[in-house]
This record gives sequence, C-alpha cells and structure tokens, in this order.
Amino acid sequence: MSEQPPSRRRFVFFGALLSGAVPIGGLGSVPSLRALGYKPFYDRLNVAAIGCGGQGGVDLNDAAKSETIVALCDVDQARAAINFNRFDKQPKFKDYRRMLDKEGRHIDAVTIGIPDHMHAAAALACMQMGKHVYCEKPLTRTPWEARLLKDAAAKYKVATQMGNQGFSHESHRVAAEMVWSGAIGDVKEVHVCTTPDSTPRELQALPPEEGIPSTLAWDEWLGAAQKRPYSSYYVPYNWRAFLEFGTGQIGNWATHTAGPAQTALQLCAPVSLERISVKGESKITYPTSASVRLEFPARGSMPPVTMFYHEAATAAGSDVYRVPGMENEIILPPPSNLAPKGRPMEARRRPANSSGPQPGSGRYGVRNFSPRGTEPPQPGVLTGNGSLLVGTRGMMATVDRGEGVHLLPSARWAEYVLPPPLLTRSPGHMADWIRACKGGEPGCADFSITAPYAEWLALVAIALVVPGKLLWDADHLRFTNSAQANQLVKPSFRPGRELKL
Repeated sequence: MSEQPPSRRRFVFFGALLSGAVPIGGLGSVPSLRALGYKPFYDRLNVAAIGCGGQGGVDLNDAAKSETIVALCDVDQARAAINFNRFDKQPKFKDYRRMLDKEGRHIDAVTIGIPDHMHAAAALACMQMGKHVYCEKPLTRTPWEARLLKDAAAKYKVATQMGNQGFSHESHRVAAEMVWSGAIGDVKEVHVCTTPDSTPRELQALPPEEGIPSTLAWDEWLGAAQKRPYSSYYVPYNWRAFLEFGTGQIGNWATHTAGPAQTALQLCAPVSLERISVKGESKITYPTSASVRLEFPARGSMPPVTMFYHEAATAAGSDVYRVPGMENEIILPPPSNLAPKGRPMEARRRPANSSGPQPGSGRYGVRNFSPRGTEPPQPGVLTGNGSLLVGTRGMMATVDRGEGVHLLPSARWAEYVLPPPLLTRSPGHMADWIRACKGGEPGCADFSITAPYAEWLALVAIALVVPGKLLWDADHLRFTNSAQANQLVKPSFRPGRELKL
C-alpha cells in the first residue's frame, strides 16, 4: 500500500465554485448565498423538531444553542414533556405532516429523532418541502429507504446530516489518516462488535395488548407501519429490538463502531453477507447474539475486505472473537482521546520543521471510564463496542464511536508519530450541519456519504435473521438468491403511507 493516503475530499460546494457553477466572485457574498437559497451565517435558522424526547430532545437542544426553535412535534407527550415545557411558546404537534402543513413557511430546517421505522418518511416529507434535515442514526431501517433518501437529498438540494456523532470526532479522522499513511499496511480483515443491550429478545409471540396511554398517539407512533395493538413492550425504547420498527444493535451501536472502518477503508456495497453463528432466534425480534461475515470488493488501490460483525459480543460468550497473537493485549481499552493535561491531540504530532521520531508522540492520554455494558476486558478478546482493523503490517483498534484509537501490539506506540492531518476537522456534529444549511461545505455525515453506509448496515440487519449466504446486487437493490431476504429490503407500508420521490 502506498505511504500516501488517498484523497478524502467528498465535498461539493467548492467543487461547484471551481467548475463555474457558482461565480468565484460570489464566495462569501451574502446576495450570492441567498440566491442559492441559503442564509448568511449571522442569520439564525428557524428549526423544527420531530421527536423531542430522548436523543431527539438532545438534538433539539443542541440546535437551540445557536438557532431559533419554531415548532415541536412528538407523538408521546409524556416523553416530550420536559422539552415541551422548555419551549412553551412554540406550537406543538403530534403529526409531523400537520406541523409541516401549518408551520412549513416558517421552517428552514428540521431535526428528526424518532424510532427507526419512521426516519425515512419524516425526512422525505421535509426534504420535499425544501427543508434541511438532520436525522438521527441509523439513517433508515431498510436498504431501500437509505437509497431513497440519498436520491431525495440530491433531488431537493438540501443540507443533510445523519446523527452518527462519531463521524465528527477527532479520533475518527486520526484513525483514517493512520490507515492511509500505511501504519498497518493493506487492510483485508475487519471485526466490528457491539455490546448486548437491554431490549427483549427471543420473543416467539407478539406482546399482549394493553390500554393506550392518554399521552400517546399510538396510530401516529406506528406511522407508515402496519397496524398492531399497543403494548408497553414497544414504547419508549424496546421498539429497536422488533424487526418492523428497529435494527437492533446495528442501529444502536454498530452505526457508531463501524464508522472509523467505513471512512478509513471507503467501504461500498458488499457483494455477499452470511450469518455464521446465532443464538436466540425469533421471527419477531433480532437474535440475542449473532455473527455475520461480509465480503467487500476492492476499492481503487485498496484490496477486497472481509468484515465480521459480532452482535452482542461478550467475554463470556462462546462465539467471542479471540485475536490471534494478541493473547496478552487488551484489544479495546477505555477510550483515550485526550492528551495529558487537556492538551489537544495536535500537540502530540511531530512539528512540521522537525525530523526523526519523537518517542511517545502518537499516544493519547487516558480518560478513566470503562466501556459501557461490559465486564472488564480480558486480554486477547474482542468485546465491547468497537472495531479491529487487521492489516498486513499490524493491527489497529477503535473504541466506541471512535473516541479512542490504538495500535496493536501496544508497544508500537512507543516510537509512533501521528501522520500529518489531512481531513478537515469538525466544529461539532450539529454545527457542521448548521454551517451546511447556511451555505458552507456539506457536513461530514451528509446523506451522499452516509446513505450508502446506512444501506449496507441495513443489509447486516437482514443477514442477522435470514440464514445462508446472501448474494447482493447493489445496482438492482436486491439479493439474487433469496426471496426471503428480498422481502426485507423494502418496508411493507400501510396503504396511503407509501414513499416516493
């Protein structure tokens, strides 16, 4: 592999300038930006929120730090109560379609933080009205929806961002730069793992019907999904374990943990997926644990890659991955993304005018917290939330959303010097999107980048529940050898709630 990293310039705004699509003299000009449909940086965006509790509430308040909140929508008044009270003057809605109809003329942009099965419907409705969209991860529940949102963002020319916050982390970028510099050679094997979660698994029948709380609009919570009786099993959190509503740990954590590998290896669509182990199967929920093997083709000068996804990896599990030759190493230590005494990571790089190695200059300082939801890590075992990249010249592990990057064996850090920064650093995940809404570069998680990523992640969710080796035809968005798997590529919409550009 070349010591020079491949280009990662995926942004299009300045490309448009260079091509002549936007006059060079207009760069930074308020009239020119307004002519493109953008606001100047000092104007506040009018932002609406679809989903105001849980992570949706986090996104809402993050946007409110710099922009104006003008409308809120949530089907669950109890879960949204804190933010409904905080933004007490703004109009409130249970149906996002009614909010867009009534308040659309006042709205510039929308944050979406709702269950997976309604991401595509809400995001598409906003984009079709010319609203910029920030949509929580996973971008969609199915691969068909991911392709739809990618095409919609291009058609309606709005600023988009998936809420996979790790893409904005410093260490995420450092991991890619290390791979591109040749630190571990050609990467031909990757392992991605997630912890177990607390949602119900192994259900063999739908949960019993219960009375609908007065604070919940159950029919609107179901949205485009087929009708079914209400149960507290679903709301507010356990929905993610059910095949019709969520993507299990794929959407909860793998969207984060696979992120550094996605960026560093520029992964495209896999050619095949195969479930190689499973425990606790169900036709209603995702399995208790499982492993899936994916085969990715070569990308430019990068060789083909075999990826193994380990759902609910635990040190106590019989299917846990033991890393060859690393019996005495902690594979995923606690994240360590800050240099000692709070110094920025850039301070650990070799100065531009220096030469020769600087001992220890590549090692991040340590923050004292353990990987969530796991027992203490055991040497040589891949557990927790993270990923392992196996190269021809060594290994690299990334932790959680990418907060930590570690060469293996750890002794390699002693003389390692970080490569020069190549990627633009993020101002913050929400700020990155807001900048794009106002005419800046597209965000690092723009749908043009993250929809193809979300598409193959959704394929893994299918492979978790469909046995056999599945051959994927990305051009035609179908499996060539499994009718059962093809039934899961696109949602079964309730009549009248179908999606189309």
